[in-house]
Amino acid sequence: MSQFDLPELEFAPNALEPYIDKETMIIHHDKHHQTYVNNLNAALDKHPELKDQSLTDLVSDLEKVPEDIRTAVRNNGGGHYNHSLFWKILIPGGAHEPSGGLKEAIDSQLGGIDQFKEAFSAAAAGQFGSGWAWLTLDHQNRLRVTSTPNQDSPMMNGETPLLGVDVWEHAYYLKYQNKRPEYIKNFYNVINWDFVSDVYEKVLNKAVQ
Repeated sequence: MSQFDLPELEFAPNALEPYIDKETMIIHHDKHHQTYVNNLNAALDKHPELKDQSLTDLVSDLEKVPEDIRTAVRNNGGGHYNHSLFWKILIPGGAHEPSGGLKEAIDSQLGGIDQFKEAFSAAAAGQFGSGWAWLTLDHQNRLRVTSTPNQDSPMMNGETPLLGVDVWEHAYYLKYQNKRPEYIKNFYNVINWDFVSDVYEKVLNKAVQ
């Protein structure tokens, strides 16, 4: 039995149109994400002692992963983690702004939703080559906008990812070609802010326990 499996989408592949097209969603989820899962499982088959490790444990502490599979776990474990989160971040007809405690934190720490979007869009558009842009909680549980190359996760730097946008070309090129900024702009129409807010609250609640 495989250690990790491809999670199912919680919406139809065409549900995010016109912002993210059906064909991109099918290829992105069924092909690219599945490949990360397959490669991760193949790497872990070489080390049965890791079979009880969670994906978070593996990705957040790569130094404990045997050296002969560390790069494979970094790339494919990171890809599996990032995409599993990404599908939950997306929702048809998403709210245009967060609410509650997350909104208050964005207002006080990042200057408001408009300034956050400006910084987040810049991080996403400015990521050279393949990678991700993120809204994270840092070591002091303060919000931060950042980016990572390839399939690296903010967890590798001790941060908790709340919101991420995939800027690998496979995430947008069929529809947007080289117009990455347009894809990023449209991404804001399909964000599941309720999910992002829930993750934020859970992290803070865990920190004060």
